[in-house]
Amino acid sequence: MKRLNILPFAVLVFSLSGLAFADYESEIRDLKLQKEKLNSEIQNLNTRIASTDSMLRADASHRQLLEQRYKADVERRNLEIDSLNAKIRKVAASLQQERNKQARAKNKSDNVAAKRRALRGELAKICKQLEVQIAQTLPWERDKRLDRAKSLTREIESGNVTEEEAFSRMKSLVNEEIKFGDEVSVVNSPLTRKNGEIVNATILRIGNQWMVYVDENGASYGRLERKLENDKIVYEWNEELNLEERAAVKLAIDVKQAKKPPQIVKLPVSLSVVGGVR
Repeated sequence: MKRLNILPFAVLVFSLSGLAFADYESEIRDLKLQKEKLNSEIQNLNTRIASTDSMLRADASHRQLLEQRYKADVERRNLEIDSLNAKIRKVAASLQQERNKQARAKNKSDNVAAKRRALRGELAKICKQLEVQIAQTLPWERDKRLDRAKSLTREIESGNVTEEEAFSRMKSLVNEEIKFGDEVSVVNSPLTRKNGEIVNATILRIGNQWMVYVDENGASYGRLERKLENDKIVYEWNEELNLEERAAVKLAIDVKQAKKPPQIVKLPVSLSVVGGVR
């Protein structure tokens, strides 16, 4: 009976054991599945980690390459900047030299302009002095000579003529006045006597010192005398000549016109005519 009682118990135990084993196997299978799943996840994680490591290594290599390129680019740009700075310094030095040259040229030009202005002022001053001298000379085409001098003075003062041209023209005027002072001339021309009468006369001029005349009839004679009236030099005819003076005037005119042979003639020249009144 006891064996029979034990048998059901054993069967029950075995049944329960079978159930327990079945649960264990199921749990083991679940655990294996979980293990496989975990292994798969671990493998995936390892793969992702390996991929990430590879990416990190690639990034590190790329970063290192970029750093190398950056350093090389920085060095290249620094060299370019240094080269540009050197060029800028060279250009700045050339520019400064050019500015210095321009400044020196401007100073030279200003000096030349100042000298030309001073020269123009001196030329105008000399020309005005020439006007005064011409105005005090014998009235022999004096208005024309004076107009030429005044015209040159106006052009010099207005700047319408260069200093070189002004000097050349002034030299020509001075040469004309020198020639006027040296030459002996004789002309036949109408002449207004001291009393206002107009006669045809032969006029003899010796330099810029004096003039004499004789009319076409040989009746009127005169010599031009210089006087000072109201601080101005004026000329008037002295027609009260004696016989000797008249003869000398007539002889001098005939010698100049080759009507008489060349000879020395004593002319009636007074100090007032030669030196003038001071």
